[in-house]
Amino acid sequence: MEQAFLDQLRAITGEHGVLTGDDVTTRTTGFFPPDKTLARNLVRPRNTDEVVAVMKLAHAARQPVVSHGGRTGLVHGADTRPGDLILSLERMSAIEEIDPLQRIAVVQAGVVLQTLQEAAETHDLMFPLDLGARGTATIGGIVSTNAGGNRVIRYGMTRAMVLGLEAVLADGTVVSSLNRMIKNNAAYDLKQLFIGSEGTLGVVTRAVLRLFERPRSQDVALVAINDFSQLTGFLKHMDRSLGGGLSAFEVMWREFYVCVTTPPAKSTPPLAQTYPYYVLVEAQGADPERDAARFGEALAAAHDTGLIVDAVLAQSERERGALWEMRDDVGQMMHYGHPLIFDVSLPITAMETYIAGVRSVLARRWPDHRCWVFGHLGDGNLHLAICAGDAAGDARTEVERCVYTPLAAIGGSVSAEHGVGLEKKPYLNLSRNPAEIALMQTLKRTLDPHGILNPGKVI
Repeated sequence: MEQAFLDQLRAITGEHGVLTGDDVTTRTTGFFPPDKTLARNLVRPRNTDEVVAVMKLAHAARQPVVSHGGRTGLVHGADTRPGDLILSLERMSAIEEIDPLQRIAVVQAGVVLQTLQEAAETHDLMFPLDLGARGTATIGGIVSTNAGGNRVIRYGMTRAMVLGLEAVLADGTVVSSLNRMIKNNAAYDLKQLFIGSEGTLGVVTRAVLRLFERPRSQDVALVAINDFSQLTGFLKHMDRSLGGGLSAFEVMWREFYVCVTTPPAKSTPPLAQTYPYYVLVEAQGADPERDAARFGEALAAAHDTGLIVDAVLAQSERERGALWEMRDDVGQMMHYGHPLIFDVSLPITAMETYIAGVRSVLARRWPDHRCWVFGHLGDGNLHLAICAGDAAGDARTEVERCVYTPLAAIGGSVSAEHGVGLEKKPYLNLSRNPAEIALMQTLKRTLDPHGILNPGKVI
């Protein structure tokens, strides 16, 4: 990149607004440490006006730009090439406003999720989206990937929590749609173009987010279940019994549960490691005493009718946290190698057969493979982590086909919540038809005619 171009970037963002060389290449681009950046130049604007100026400069120079947030992605959506310019939103980290009456937050794209959660709590409110990378993931990245997380069953994906959005197009045009209302049907909802587009259509700079009243109660239990039909029966039973209070329904197949409750993992098994399925179930409400009683009664009824065979009920905030820490401890799988991580969605009725089929193919091809299954079963989203052969080399494509190909016949998706990036781009046609992909490409050409925004990703 020419020195004159870098000097122009410094003139826009200040001396500390541009990083080069080792200050850039030592950064990662995703969750896994091997995901190193290949770009050597990074610009850090402080506000939307500076983003506009940077994009105008890049557009005129036909300079490829890759936006970076918290860099916790799993699909190589923030990967760079040697000639790319990284646009990091890390200095745009202001929570501009929290309105307790309207129950909204206006934030810049670089705000970290956990920071927003904690700020909302000071107003006795809650931003309900939650995921394991809460301490690093930023709102801009979360919006750009339409992240899901642990409580989608009750609150929906990120899309459901975004009321308004500001984004900068490839040519520097600002699309400011900072709507504050839940209901606004005045023509096209333009913010939807940028939610989930992974930085390919514009750079998200600010957002108006929906907040909720902070729950007064939180009941959490871990239960053990013997077969899949009881698992789905338990989901319906708890949802019905809790009258809308069910906020999470996280399922762990036995192999995953053993992995996160066996040394070197910090967690010890709250229940025996011998059951096929384990469910972390959570309810939120407004009356601690009555909600706890109703939650306990629902669990007791599930046990009496044979839906569950054992359970442990958290009795304190510490115990609730310990159960969630166990579920979030996905890094334990790294002790067995570098697993391939999959994020799929499919009808709940097809899950048992689908997982059995994937495991059967893996066993025939790689008898010593490892396959961990866990996820947000309540909203149809499963995660698979697979170590098989040389997963980083020749085996990778075989494993991917094993996981993705069966989804087409059952109406599933190759990406439930992690996005497409580079990793899932070859398999997009399994989940999107030719007309859909063609329309996506038309939108891309229209909003980014020179193809400079996160080039080569998604479509």
